[in-house]
Amino acid sequence: MDVVVIETPQLGDRSYLVHDGSVALVIDPQRDIDRVEAAAREAGVRITHVAETHLHNDYVTGGLILAEQHGADYLVNGEDEVAFTRVPVTDGQVLRVGRLSVSVVATPGHTHTHLSYVVRDDTYDGGLEAVFSGGSLLYGSVGRTDLVSPHDTAKLAHEQYSSVRRLVDASRPEAALYPTHGFGSFCSIGPASRQESSTIAEQAKSNHALTDPHEDHFVAELLENISAYPAYYAHMSPLNAAGPGRPDLTVPDSVDPVELSRRLRAGEWVVDLRHRVAFADTHLQGSVSFEYGRGDNFTSYLGWVIPWNQPLTLLGPHGEVEKAIRDLARIGIDNPDAAVGPDSTGLDIGALAPQSPRASYEHGDWNLFASERKPEDVVLDVRRPDEFKTSHIKGALNVPVYELLARISELPDDRIWVHCATGYRASVAASLLDRAGRDVVLINARFKDAAGAGIETT
Repeated sequence: MDVVVIETPQLGDRSYLVHDGSVALVIDPQRDIDRVEAAAREAGVRITHVAETHLHNDYVTGGLILAEQHGADYLVNGEDEVAFTRVPVTDGQVLRVGRLSVSVVATPGHTHTHLSYVVRDDTYDGGLEAVFSGGSLLYGSVGRTDLVSPHDTAKLAHEQYSSVRRLVDASRPEAALYPTHGFGSFCSIGPASRQESSTIAEQAKSNHALTDPHEDHFVAELLENISAYPAYYAHMSPLNAAGPGRPDLTVPDSVDPVELSRRLRAGEWVVDLRHRVAFADTHLQGSVSFEYGRGDNFTSYLGWVIPWNQPLTLLGPHGEVEKAIRDLARIGIDNPDAAVGPDSTGLDIGALAPQSPRASYEHGDWNLFASERKPEDVVLDVRRPDEFKTSHIKGALNVPVYELLARISELPDDRIWVHCATGYRASVAASLLDRAGRDVVLINARFKDAAGAGIETT
C-alpha cells in the first residue's frame, strides 16, 4: 500500500491517493482534479474508487467529477441527502480496492454524518494500515463542531469526543493517520500542531481529545476555543450536496480598458493581486488589495471579505491570475474576469485602465507609527477578537477584517493606522478603507515587533 499526499496549503487541507500498485482509492479530492490525475499517472495506477469523509464546508469537492471521469465508484455516506448518483456506504461496511480492504467507520462530530476510512493491506507480514480521518481526529486536535448549526454545536462536540475514541479502537496503534483538515484549515479547532505526519499511537498519547478523561471538560474547552470562520463556508455544503461540476481554470481574455474603468466607477469588485506595498504605492482607485504571493491567505480571506456571488475582476501578472483562478474555483467562485499584464515585477497597473485615476496611501513599520502618529489618530487592529484579547496596542479599536465592510461607518473620521499580525489582513483592510475614501496608513509589520519599537501593548 502506498499513500500519495496531495497538499492544498491555500486552504490548509490534504487529499489522498491510496493504491496497491495497480488500482487506487482517492479520498476527499479538491475540485481541481488534474492534480490527483497527475499523481495517479505518475504512480501508474487506475482510479477505481473515490470517497468522501463528509460533505465539506471549506471547499467544493472534486469527488463527483473525478469519479465520473474515471468510471469509479463514488463513496458517500448513505445518510447524506445528495442530488447525484453515488455508492452509499455506512458504518461497519468493508469494501475491496484491489488487494486493499477499506473499512467504513462512523465518526460524527465535525458533521452529523462524518465517516472515516481504515485501509488495510494484509499481504505483508503484520499488515499495513492507514486511517483517513477527514475532520475527525486531527494532528493534536479535532475538527470543529459548529459548522452545522449553533443548536447542534455542543451535541456534536460530545459526539466528536466519542468518535475519536471509537476510531482509535477500530485501528491498530501503529497505523498512520491521514486527516484532511488541520494544516491551517479553519475547519480545525483546539491546540495547533505543526506535525507533518503521525500515528494513532502518537495521537493517543498527546491529542487532548484522547488524553482528557473528562468528556464535559473536553467539550467545554472545545466550545471555548471556537472562533470565527470564513463566510463562504455557508455555501460549500449545499454546493457539494448538489454535485459540483468541472471548473474552467483557463485565464480569460483581458478586460477592455474602457470596460475596466466602468467597473471601477460602478463600484464593482476589482481585486489587485500584486504585493501589498506595490498596491499602497499606486493602484487603480476603487480597487482592493488581496496580495497573492504564495496564495496561502488569498482564498480564505477573499471568500470571507467580499460579498458572495458578486462580479469579480482580477488584476495582475498572468501567472498569478492563473493561480488565483484555480484557488477561487476550489471555493466555488467560478469564471472571474481578469485584466492581465506580463509576468514581471514591472507591471504598470495603470496601463490596464488608463482612463481611471490612480490612488495611493502611506505605509511603513512600527518606527513610522511611533514617530508620526498623532494623538487624535485611530489605531485599528483587524485581527480576530481572540487575538486582540491576548494582546493589543493600548487604545486600539478591534474590527476584524471580515467585519470591516459592514462597520466602516462606525470608525472615527480621523486618520487610521491599520495593523494585523503580519501585514496581510491589514493590507486588505487598508485597501477597503482607501476605497471608502478614508485617510489610512498601512502598518506593514508583525504585531510581535511592536513592543520592540517602544509601542505600549496590553
